[in-house]
Amino acid sequence: MKIIRYPERGEWKKIVERPHLDVSQLNAIVKSVLDDIRANGDKAVMAYEEKFDHVKLSSLAVSEAEIDEAMTLVSEDLLSSLRTAHHNIKAFHEAQRYEGIRVETAPGVTCWQKSVPIDKVGLYIPGGTAPLFSTVLMLATPAKIAGCKEIVLCTPPNREGKVNPAILAAARIAGVNKIFKAGGVQAIGAMAYGTESVPKVYKIFGPGNQYVMAAKQQVSLHDVAIDMPAGPSEVCVIADETSRPDFVAADLLSQAEHGIDSQVFLISTSEKMIEEVRKEIDIQLEQLPRKELASKTLENSTFVLVHDGEEAMDLSNAYAPEHLIITTANYQELAEKVVNAGSVFLGLYACESAGDYASGTNHTLPTHGYATAYSGVNLDSYNRKVTFQHLTEEGIRSIGHAVEVMAENEQLDAHKNAMTLRVRAIDH
Repeated sequence: MKIIRYPERGEWKKIVERPHLDVSQLNAIVKSVLDDIRANGDKAVMAYEEKFDHVKLSSLAVSEAEIDEAMTLVSEDLLSSLRTAHHNIKAFHEAQRYEGIRVETAPGVTCWQKSVPIDKVGLYIPGGTAPLFSTVLMLATPAKIAGCKEIVLCTPPNREGKVNPAILAAARIAGVNKIFKAGGVQAIGAMAYGTESVPKVYKIFGPGNQYVMAAKQQVSLHDVAIDMPAGPSEVCVIADETSRPDFVAADLLSQAEHGIDSQVFLISTSEKMIEEVRKEIDIQLEQLPRKELASKTLENSTFVLVHDGEEAMDLSNAYAPEHLIITTANYQELAEKVVNAGSVFLGLYACESAGDYASGTNHTLPTHGYATAYSGVNLDSYNRKVTFQHLTEEGIRSIGHAVEVMAENEQLDAHKNAMTLRVRAIDH
């Protein structure tokens, strides 16, 4: 890990910069796979499943019998935990329902918005080194609350052609039954273009590796909307002399075990805390099954010593982390200064894991600095706002002249005429 002490603000840009990968070759590979799927449908998806996931499939669809079987293979303890998480996620997202307000912007001119669910959405659930069954709940629960008519879920099978049972159990709990055995680029292509088996959707959600991210960005150019651009997962922890080094170390390690391209960032006002966290990381690391992975991630981690809480928050906002943990004595005060972050965890006990699984907030969040402009997945992600307006004769009198003048000055005479005809009609 790299420790930087009291950096000048001019150095911050370099400190918060994410690694830049040459993705030209990757994009070319992704494009060729997508083109093949667009042209050849199921046949191409199955061929890539054999090539990349090493499984020969006769059908892409997961049957009800397979879901029933999965429910018997998952422990009661995990099923109970999934139901707890689903309840909390549902409660949090139901509170986000939009109620449109009718506004009379001028006499006789009434405007309002209506929230309309996206009819068809696609959910991508990774199933590689860590099958993310929690992501099923995070993506499917708000989709159901929003009222999306068709929810399609794609996830890679294992070499026996089986989907991870916990993923299927989470899908059953969340109310999703259109599930297909497809991973990676081929899954994104199948949902973007539609195949004989996989329905075409209007928007694709979900995390994935750099190939999945590249595929989502490519299909979003012409064919389908996506939730957000995203990259490797990341956490920023802000600590002071009152923080618990064992908690901070655990939070950093929980991020580090995601993958070697994950980002781990610690900002502290206490050099003593940084040293104690380093020692605690070494202790906890030895107990982790994924310690080799976490160790490689930590090699690229950055610990920054700053003068005070205000400087810590300025640096955090410059970094715009996916997850931000503020574990200082004055966390409430610092929380008010948060501008750029995907999801924020406050105090000693709000670990990132709580939000990842069961607090109720969504864990599908903007990474790679995109928190400066994007929100995490929420109920609005599954809706569109349709705008309505109604004008009476009084409304024409209120704004008719302004419309005519503006249209004339933009040299759009047909626009002016559409209003002028109405003005004349009510004057006679």
